[in-house]
This record gives sequence, C-alpha cells and structure tokens, in this order.
Amino acid sequence: MEVYVNLKKDGRNVLLAICDCELLGRTLREGKIVFHVKDEFYNGRKASVEEAIGMINNSTIVNLVGKCCVEKAIAKGYVHPEAVLKIEGIPHAQIVKF
Repeated sequence: MEVYVNLKKDGRNVLLAICDCELLGRTLREGKIVFHVKDEFYNGRKASVEEAIGMINNSTIVNLVGKCCVEKAIAKGYVHPEAVLKIEGIPHAQIVKF
C-alpha cells in the first residue's frame, strides 16, 4: 500500500505528514470538526506505508490520516489506539516528541 509523505525541516524540528492516497484533497467533517487533507501539506511524494512509518523515528512532529497509515503506526507502537480521533470514520493521529 502506498501513502503520501511530506517531510519538512525547520531548525531542530522535523515535521512528517502521512496520508492514505485516496484521502488527499478531501475534506472530512464530523460535528464541529472540519479537517482538510490539504495537498500542500500532505503531498510530498508517494512511498510505501512501511517506508513512511519508518520515517517516524527521525521526526519530531507527525500527522497521520487514514486507516492504512494509522493502523501501521499503531502496530509498530508509535500510536496508542485510544489516542486516535475518527473523523467521518477516518482515523487521524498526531505524535509530538519533546
């Protein structure tokens, strides 16, 4: 399975954005939540989900959107299942390392 990954560096911070390919450009809504899976934020390049999740080790902030990438991050121990927010049934998780 492929996902979109976008890696941005700003000083000591490394921001990694990962989304399942089919979600790029979508707007998810649930209650008062409106979440834009923006092309300019998530679309850096396509990568395998395994490669994308492997990039978490060297990132300080990670945003994940989509069943495939979030489930893989949970399986690898990066995300606790109870920390996942679902918007329109689509999983979203964030990781912040201090």
